Amino acid sequence: MESAPSTAAVMERKRLTAELHLPETAAEPSSFVVNIRRRLPDFARSVNLKYVRLGLRSGGIPAPSSWVPLALAPPLLAAAAYSLVGADKLYSLDLLTCVAWLAEAVLLLTVYFLKRPRPVYLVDFACYRPGDEHAISKEGFLDMTENTGCFNAEALEFQTKITRRSGLGDRTYLPPGIQARPPRLSMAEARAEAEAVMFGCLDALFAATGVDPHRDVRVLIVNCSLFNPTPSLASMVVHRYRMREDVKLFNLGGMGCSAGLIAVDLARDMLQANPGCYAVVVSTENITLNWYFGSDRSMLLSNCIFRKGGAAALLSNRRADAGRAKYRLLHTVRTHKGAADECYGCVYQREDGTGRVGVSLARELMAVAGDALKTNITTLGPLVLPLSEQLKFLRSLVVRRVLRSRGVRPYIPDFRRAFEHFCVHAGGRAVLEEVQRSLGLRDADMEPSRCTLHRFGNTSSSSLWYELAYAEAKRRVRRGHRVWQIGFGSGFKCNSAVWRALRDVPPVHSDGAGGGSSNCNPWVDSIQSYPPKAYI
Repeated sequence: MESAPSTAAVMERKRLTAELHLPETAAEPSSFVVNIRRRLPDFARSVNLKYVRLGLRSGGIPAPSSWVPLALAPPLLAAAAYSLVGADKLYSLDLLTCVAWLAEAVLLLTVYFLKRPRPVYLVDFACYRPGDEHAISKEGFLDMTENTGCFNAEALEFQTKITRRSGLGDRTYLPPGIQARPPRLSMAEARAEAEAVMFGCLDALFAATGVDPHRDVRVLIVNCSLFNPTPSLASMVVHRYRMREDVKLFNLGGMGCSAGLIAVDLARDMLQANPGCYAVVVSTENITLNWYFGSDRSMLLSNCIFRKGGAAALLSNRRADAGRAKYRLLHTVRTHKGAADECYGCVYQREDGTGRVGVSLARELMAVAGDALKTNITTLGPLVLPLSEQLKFLRSLVVRRVLRSRGVRPYIPDFRRAFEHFCVHAGGRAVLEEVQRSLGLRDADMEPSRCTLHRFGNTSSSSLWYELAYAEAKRRVRRGHRVWQIGFGSGFKCNSAVWRALRDVPPVHSDGAGGGSSNCNPWVDSIQSYPPKAYI
């Protein structure tokens, strides 16, 4: 383990010095670049085969424990038939041998059906939409920032330029403790924010699905990176809904903006081990006690883009829910690069020179994120890409590795042939632009992510659910469509989840005609205004 002085020195050297590069003659900046020296890596330059093999092992080839019984059953059934009516003795019957073979075949088939993975369904999900009294415009945010009296002129100028080019709109939300003058930064305010978000989306979810949290929920997972009080946030949910005493409880902290997909992966594992039950996943972030009031530019960026929000999802392994569930979980792929120093420290909570705590972003952030994304999609590719795309990739690989032809770039698969919907974590405008460029996606593919950033800001791990809710509100999700959720987080992590729609998702209605499902969708009152003209 590194010593504290060594870690501090590394972070001081690598911290993000966010500078704006603006046209000298422009009255208003047309774009800005945070001083991250490298873009996402060119995926066409290198492909690590060990991650391709990892993808094949994780989902392309079933585990022996599941396919061996199924493979042995047909020969046993054939042996039983031969024993019953021999090929050379049609008049002879060996009932005892026949029964023995049949019993063994039935046993193996029973083992197969018991050991096969249980399907995991997403019954429904709900995103939190704060009240209008918590809304804040960009100008309102800048006025609020100036009126705190905590920032010097240089920090105010920096936040002004970042905010105006951040991709956020004029109707995002901040908790009342932050907007108050002077700010009310207390444990009570932070708890109030957490309760409003978690209970708001959970109430809507339980009302829409008809699930009784007291009786039916057997697994509960809550993830929040920067606010972990005692009792935990998960215990707050148990207390509010008087959940059963044997509920399996998990509270995930410090795992960044990709923790929502980690929670989904954990819920899947729990549902495999516990038949016939519901699992609830709650993803949120707390702003009240994590607002930065210093002048270190590497820590000011989070003030400009993070906003209040959260989501809750109801997962089930009950086959009776297959008819009403929206999606089925197909794959989860998790990538963690924390073994490398530059990856571990690129998003780092620390104190600045004056003792104020904030989250510092290192200048290697985009390069680290790109490397994690490359590893993740290389592992995911064999699980989701059509055979034609995999054969094209294999052909280019043989030409380069076997025939050693120089100047031949490896084939980069077209993921648009594998998915109809893309939900990329709305971490910021620059992140979305670079992911789009690297994966070769269209503007239409990035529309849910960009519109979520504009309407709700960066809501951390819950942003992926706001993006999926956008696609549903636009009535674009049809039966059989595949959804790819991609999350990035500190550590450094890149995680993916793949869903398949089980039915056409009906549109939402602002007048409440859609019933409980409309109350779960945060776009009910604003979907007609999106996408904004700037994104068309």
